[in-house]
Amino acid sequence: MRKKKEGKNISDRVLCAEYEAVYRYVLCLCRDDAVAKDITQETFLKAMKGADSFAGDSSLYTWLCAIAKRIWLNSLKKQRREDFSDFSEEIYDESKASLEEVLSEKDTAMYIHKIVHQLDDPYKEVFSLRVFGELSFSEIAQLFSKTDSWARVTYHRAKKIITEKMRKDGYYE
Repeated sequence: MRKKKEGKNISDRVLCAEYEAVYRYVLCLCRDDAVAKDITQETFLKAMKGADSFAGDSSLYTWLCAIAKRIWLNSLKKQRREDFSDFSEEIYDESKASLEEVLSEKDTAMYIHKIVHQLDDPYKEVFSLRVFGELSFSEIAQLFSKTDSWARVTYHRAKKIITEKMRKDGYYE
Protein backbone atom coordinates (compact mmCIF):
# COMPACT_ATOMS: atom_id res chain seq x y z
CA MET A 1 0.00 0.00 0.00
CA ARG A 2 1.26 3.45 -0.79
CA LYS A 3 -0.18 6.83 0.09
CA LYS A 4 1.44 10.12 -0.74
CA LYS A 5 1.63 12.64 2.07
CA GLU A 6 3.66 15.67 1.28
CA GLY A 7 6.12 13.56 -0.67
CA LYS A 8 6.30 10.71 1.87
CA ASN A 9 5.11 7.15 1.31
CA ILE A 10 3.27 5.23 3.98
CA SER A 11 4.19 1.61 3.55
CA ASP A 12 2.54 -1.48 4.96
CA ARG A 13 5.50 -1.80 7.30
CA VAL A 14 5.01 1.72 8.68
CA LEU A 15 1.29 1.07 9.02
CA CYS A 16 1.88 -2.19 10.90
CA ALA A 17 4.32 -0.45 13.23
CA GLU A 18 1.26 1.30 14.72
CA TYR A 19 -0.46 -2.02 15.47
CA GLU A 20 0.48 -2.28 19.15
CA ALA A 21 -0.44 1.34 19.92
CA VAL A 22 -3.82 0.99 18.21
CA TYR A 23 -4.44 -2.31 20.01
CA ARG A 24 -3.79 -0.63 23.38
CA TYR A 25 -6.19 2.19 22.44
CA VAL A 26 -8.93 -0.29 21.52
CA LEU A 27 -8.29 -2.28 24.67
CA CYS A 28 -8.91 0.89 26.69
CA LEU A 29 -12.21 1.34 24.86
CA CYS A 30 -13.64 -2.14 25.16
CA ARG A 31 -11.72 -3.63 28.12
CA ASP A 32 -11.75 -7.10 26.54
CA ASP A 33 -8.58 -8.61 25.11
CA ALA A 34 -10.28 -10.83 22.52
CA VAL A 35 -12.60 -8.07 21.32
CA ALA A 36 -9.69 -5.61 21.18
CA LYS A 37 -7.69 -8.01 19.02
CA ASP A 38 -10.63 -8.51 16.65
CA ILE A 39 -11.33 -4.79 16.35
CA THR A 40 -7.63 -3.99 15.84
CA GLN A 41 -7.35 -6.61 13.13
CA GLU A 42 -10.47 -5.27 11.41
CA THR A 43 -9.08 -1.73 11.73
CA PHE A 44 -5.90 -2.60 9.87
CA LEU A 45 -7.79 -4.53 7.22
CA LYS A 46 -9.98 -1.47 6.58
CA ALA A 47 -6.97 0.83 6.67
CA MET A 48 -5.11 -1.24 4.10
CA LYS A 49 -8.17 -1.40 1.84
CA GLY A 50 -8.93 2.29 2.25
CA ALA A 51 -5.44 3.76 2.23
CA ASP A 52 -6.48 6.26 -0.41
CA SER A 53 -8.88 7.86 2.07
CA PHE A 54 -6.01 8.88 4.36
CA ALA A 55 -5.72 12.59 3.61
CA GLY A 56 -2.71 13.20 5.83
CA ASP A 57 -4.50 15.90 7.84
CA SER A 58 -3.76 13.96 11.02
CA SER A 59 -1.16 11.49 12.16
CA LEU A 60 -1.39 7.90 10.97
CA TYR A 61 -2.09 6.82 14.56
CA THR A 62 -5.02 9.25 14.87
CA TRP A 63 -6.48 8.05 11.57
CA LEU A 64 -6.20 4.41 12.64
CA CYS A 65 -7.76 5.16 16.03
CA ALA A 66 -10.67 6.90 14.32
CA ILE A 67 -11.27 3.78 12.22
CA ALA A 68 -11.00 1.57 15.32
CA LYS A 69 -13.40 3.73 17.28
CA ARG A 70 -15.95 3.62 14.44
CA ILE A 71 -15.71 -0.19 14.35
CA TRP A 72 -16.08 -0.37 18.13
CA LEU A 73 -19.12 1.95 18.10
CA ASN A 74 -20.73 -0.17 15.38
CA SER A 75 -20.20 -3.26 17.52
CA LEU A 76 -21.89 -1.47 20.43
CA LYS A 77 -24.88 -0.71 18.21
CA LYS A 78 -25.18 -4.41 17.45
CA GLN A 79 -25.12 -5.13 21.18
CA ARG A 80 -27.85 -2.55 21.78
CA ARG A 81 -30.06 -4.37 19.32
CA GLU A 82 -29.56 -7.44 21.46
CA ASP A 83 -30.76 -5.50 24.54
CA PHE A 84 -34.30 -5.96 23.27
CA SER A 85 -33.60 -9.69 23.28
CA ASP A 86 -32.54 -9.36 26.94
CA PHE A 87 -35.92 -7.79 27.58
CA SER A 88 -37.58 -10.82 26.00
CA GLU A 89 -35.66 -13.20 28.27
CA GLU A 90 -37.12 -11.49 31.32
CA ILE A 91 -40.62 -11.80 29.93
CA TYR A 92 -40.56 -15.24 28.34
CA ASP A 93 -38.98 -18.38 29.65
CA GLU A 94 -37.15 -20.77 27.34
CA SER A 95 -40.19 -23.03 26.87
CA LYS A 96 -42.10 -20.21 25.21
CA ALA A 97 -41.60 -18.55 21.85
CA SER A 98 -38.67 -16.21 21.33
CA LEU A 99 -39.35 -12.49 21.29
CA GLU A 100 -38.61 -12.40 17.57
CA GLU A 101 -41.37 -14.96 17.00
CA VAL A 102 -43.72 -13.11 19.30
CA LEU A 103 -42.99 -9.75 17.70
CA SER A 104 -43.51 -11.25 14.26
CA GLU A 105 -47.12 -11.72 15.31
CA LYS A 106 -48.73 -8.39 14.58
CA ASP A 107 -51.20 -8.63 17.47
CA THR A 108 -48.49 -9.10 20.09
CA ALA A 109 -46.26 -6.42 18.60
CA MET A 110 -49.21 -4.05 18.55
CA TYR A 111 -50.00 -4.95 22.18
CA ILE A 112 -46.44 -4.09 23.28
CA HIS A 113 -46.56 -0.81 21.35
CA LYS A 114 -49.88 0.05 23.03
CA ILE A 115 -48.34 -0.54 26.45
CA VAL A 116 -45.38 1.67 25.56
CA HIS A 117 -47.73 4.35 24.22
CA GLN A 118 -49.65 4.35 27.53
CA LEU A 119 -46.52 4.92 29.61
CA ASP A 120 -46.05 8.31 31.20
CA ASP A 121 -43.17 10.51 30.15
CA PRO A 122 -40.23 10.15 30.47
CA TYR A 123 -40.65 6.35 30.62
CA LYS A 124 -42.29 6.15 27.21
CA GLU A 125 -39.69 8.27 25.49
CA VAL A 126 -36.65 6.74 27.20
CA PHE A 127 -37.83 3.18 26.48
CA SER A 128 -38.59 4.02 22.84
CA LEU A 129 -35.27 5.79 22.33
CA ARG A 130 -33.37 2.87 23.83
CA VAL A 131 -35.19 -0.03 22.17
CA PHE A 132 -36.50 1.36 18.91
CA GLY A 133 -34.11 4.28 18.42
CA GLU A 134 -31.11 2.21 19.51
CA LEU A 135 -29.58 5.10 21.46
CA SER A 136 -27.07 4.56 24.25
CA PHE A 137 -27.88 5.59 27.81
CA SER A 138 -25.34 8.37 27.41
CA GLU A 139 -27.10 9.71 24.30
CA ILE A 140 -30.49 9.53 26.04
CA ALA A 141 -29.09 11.33 29.08
CA GLN A 142 -27.77 14.11 26.83
CA LEU A 143 -31.18 14.55 25.20
CA PHE A 144 -32.81 15.04 28.60
CA SER A 145 -29.87 16.95 30.13
CA LYS A 146 -29.63 14.26 32.81
CA THR A 147 -27.03 11.71 33.93
CA ASP A 148 -26.37 8.30 32.42
CA SER A 149 -27.61 6.74 35.67
CA TRP A 150 -30.91 8.58 35.34
CA ALA A 151 -31.34 7.18 31.82
CA ARG A 152 -30.58 3.63 32.99
CA VAL A 153 -32.95 3.81 35.96
CA THR A 154 -35.75 5.33 33.87
CA TYR A 155 -35.34 2.66 31.18
CA HIS A 156 -35.39 -0.19 33.70
CA ARG A 157 -38.44 1.25 35.46
CA ALA A 158 -40.24 1.47 32.11
CA LYS A 159 -39.27 -2.12 31.36
CA LYS A 160 -40.60 -3.19 34.76
CA ILE A 161 -43.92 -1.42 34.14
CA ILE A 162 -44.27 -3.14 30.75
CA THR A 163 -43.38 -6.51 32.24
CA GLU A 164 -45.92 -6.13 35.06
CA LYS A 165 -48.64 -5.09 32.59
CA MET A 166 -47.92 -8.12 30.43
CA ARG A 167 -48.05 -10.42 33.48
CA LYS A 168 -51.32 -8.84 34.60
CA ASP A 169 -52.82 -9.36 31.15
CA GLY A 170 -51.68 -13.00 31.07
CA TYR A 171 -49.00 -12.80 28.41
CA TYR A 172 -46.70 -14.80 30.66
CA GLU A 173 -46.47 -16.08 34.17
